[in-house]
Amino acid sequence: MITHSEVALDEEDIAGVIEVLRSGQLAQGRVVSSLEERIASFIGVNHAAAVNSGSAALHLALLALGVGENAEVIVPSYVCTALLNAINYVRATPVVADIDPHTYNITAETIKKVITPETEAVIVPHMFGLPADIESIVALGIPIVEDCAHSVGATVHGRCVGSFGIVSILSFYATKMLGAGEGGMVLSNDYELIEAVRDLRDYDEKDTYTVRYNYKLTDIQAALIESRFNKLSSFIDKRKELAAIYSRELEVVKVKIPSVPKGRKHVYYRYVVQLEDSLRFMKEMGKRGIECRRPVFKPLHRYLSVPGCPVTDEVWERAVSIPIYPSLSSDEAHRVVTEMKAIL
Repeated sequence: MITHSEVALDEEDIAGVIEVLRSGQLAQGRVVSSLEERIASFIGVNHAAAVNSGSAALHLALLALGVGENAEVIVPSYVCTALLNAINYVRATPVVADIDPHTYNITAETIKKVITPETEAVIVPHMFGLPADIESIVALGIPIVEDCAHSVGATVHGRCVGSFGIVSILSFYATKMLGAGEGGMVLSNDYELIEAVRDLRDYDEKDTYTVRYNYKLTDIQAALIESRFNKLSSFIDKRKELAAIYSRELEVVKVKIPSVPKGRKHVYYRYVVQLEDSLRFMKEMGKRGIECRRPVFKPLHRYLSVPGCPVTDEVWERAVSIPIYPSLSSDEAHRVVTEMKAIL
């Protein structure tokens, strides 16, 4: 079976974790601080605070921005429910926007259609590793939370995603670009915002009381993330190599794939195709020993029972994510496209 996602750890990953275990400092400590500094420098911002998940990062980013009850937060419908959860954690109101049919990302134009006087923030995911048109979105003048869970290393005109909005978040969940089980990070050039996140992620030994959270990252997890981060460039190169095989081989069967606008660097966290009968295709691929999945389980507007996202509906009905990850061999990628072409 060629699985849809796979995490392959090497001896360097294991050695980093063992070093922390032998140190006796297991909870948040020196390794977490080192990871924060390295990733902030890589993204191109001044400050970062590590937390225990991408969901925690989104939650604290909204709290640090002061988003709360009666506020509206715009999100794309074509995204996982982690964003919806974070908005509800702070008792704000989610407002869903449609997506671009070619990149699967929210756009300035789709955002404009749902802005109201109560809009206090927009969460902008760079879906599947392909950057959104973040420059146009930032120009709207609304506080932007960049969700880079899929897109560490992606760039717009040479500048890393995660450095455009007032705040950005990362996820280190097992299958993400730097998959390490769990973990997340909040990044910003705003020192006070990150200090607010640092205060909220730990509840003990505080001079004053307010509701805080147990959202700290451990040095054990940080060591694994840092080891994976050392290999990010090679991970991206392998993903691009596999994507090139897919794009070249699938051209003959005319499947629709996302277009990469000029100036944007795609890191291919997912390789998504659109097909007439996606459910049948996934079932047939499974019979041939290849796991394919819907890249988004269900759009947010369908959970919320609200209309107005026709592009999202069309993409969701047709989109299929095929295997792409650094440990997938070129031979396996050729097997994937061979079976795809046989079915199509």
